[in-house]
Amino acid sequence: MRCPSGLASPDPFLNVDASKERRVAPKNIVRVVLWMSGALLLFSAMAVSVRVLAATLGVMEILALRAGLGLMVMAALAALRADLRATINCRHLPLQLLRNTVHLGASYLWATSLLLIPLATAFALEFTTPAWTLLLAAPVLGERLTASRIGAVVFGLLGVLVILRPGLATFQPGALLTLVAAFGLAIALIATKKLTRTDSTFAIVFWMMLIQLPLALAGSDPLFVTKLNQGQVPAVIGIGVTGLLSHYCLTNAFRAGDAGVVVPLDFMRIPLIAVIGWWLYGERLDVFVFLGAGLIITGVLWNLRSEAARVQGSEH
Repeated sequence: MRCPSGLASPDPFLNVDASKERRVAPKNIVRVVLWMSGALLLFSAMAVSVRVLAATLGVMEILALRAGLGLMVMAALAALRADLRATINCRHLPLQLLRNTVHLGASYLWATSLLLIPLATAFALEFTTPAWTLLLAAPVLGERLTASRIGAVVFGLLGVLVILRPGLATFQPGALLTLVAAFGLAIALIATKKLTRTDSTFAIVFWMMLIQLPLALAGSDPLFVTKLNQGQVPAVIGIGVTGLLSHYCLTNAFRAGDAGVVVPLDFMRIPLIAVIGWWLYGERLDVFVFLGAGLIITGVLWNLRSEAARVQGSEH
């Protein structure tokens, strides 16, 4: 099977960006925002599904369910469409193995932390990921450390601190799990961006599901599906849909723009999940969440405006 050329395809599943030095066009910035908006909503919905399924399943069993359902969909698409099938290759299998093994471990720690600490706290701590990603993107991907990109991360981290108001509670086990997961997720994100230069979105997500399924099953009860009850069926569907589509959206966001543009947008998940936690679980929602969200949004908007101005300036 072969890898397609570096030309963009109208089908987001088939797009490959073969160039190492990309200019983020204004229209691409809009695409980044749209793809990341989809990813944020789907990741938040996934967190709710995890909590519902955790009543009867272990974390690895939930991850196995996500990978299994996703792989069934991907396999069906590959069987129906020869063009998708043709993009699957083993040329970058070592990087795929690294990305998906690290991502599974980080997902396990992240999902476990969701059961130990409030959703808003878990998501806020997870957003040390942009700082790690920004630092790794410069040496690994060759991306520029612009003032607006650094500023977006600084504003984001300040927003996190305002939301958390760090104290002894920050150092509870669940919080530490989230911090370790954040570093693992940063490594996975950098690997994702690197893979978008040579592999299609379909191939990246396909390898994710294929590699993570046996790893997750190894840590699961072989008969874990028998633990499910009828009331959890919507959550089962939810984990399958969100697990697949969230990474589809995230991968296409990285394809449309630099990691330094994409990752700061992820800070928007914090106020979103705080509202969801308050609405569904009665978790306390106070003014500091909105103050922190204001700082986060300020950094994101500054970065997006600066990136658009930089690109327009380079075109004249």
